[in-house]
Amino acid sequence: MAEQCFHTFLHPGDVVCAHRGDRIETLLGSCVAIILTDPHRTVGAMCHIVHAHSANAKARLTTSHASTALATMYQLLKTEGFAPQLCKAYVYGGGNMFPTLSHRRPVGDANVSWVLDALQRDRVDLIHHDVGGDAYRRLAWTVGTVAPQVKAVKVA
Repeated sequence: MAEQCFHTFLHPGDVVCAHRGDRIETLLGSCVAIILTDPHRTVGAMCHIVHAHSANAKARLTTSHASTALATMYQLLKTEGFAPQLCKAYVYGGGNMFPTLSHRRPVGDANVSWVLDALQRDRVDLIHHDVGGDAYRRLAWTVGTVAPQVKAVKVA
């Protein structure tokens, strides 16, 4: 009997763990997606981060917040038998979707900085990233040896 593969689309705040052959997709603006996979690409976890930090320090953090999303991914990988520090990472997104509206630091920049710092702190090897700019990104990955596919879509 053949293994059943699944296809899922991540919405903001979603986190998923998948196995070889499963397909995961998302659309990113200022949000950031992290993909973590074991060195043999048999298992992968992906999240769709909305916020690097909570605006309210007393707020309950959800998986839309970077720290909770990353901790959830680590736990999912551990449940599958993989140490997160031995996994490989891909990072995408963090675009500045409204470059003419504000002169403050764009949300996407803050999201990317937090993610890259956290992965470095946790000693997770970053093998590719495509971040910043002023385009949306369509991201798709089928868990396996082929790299994720990312396509920039310019804002009209």
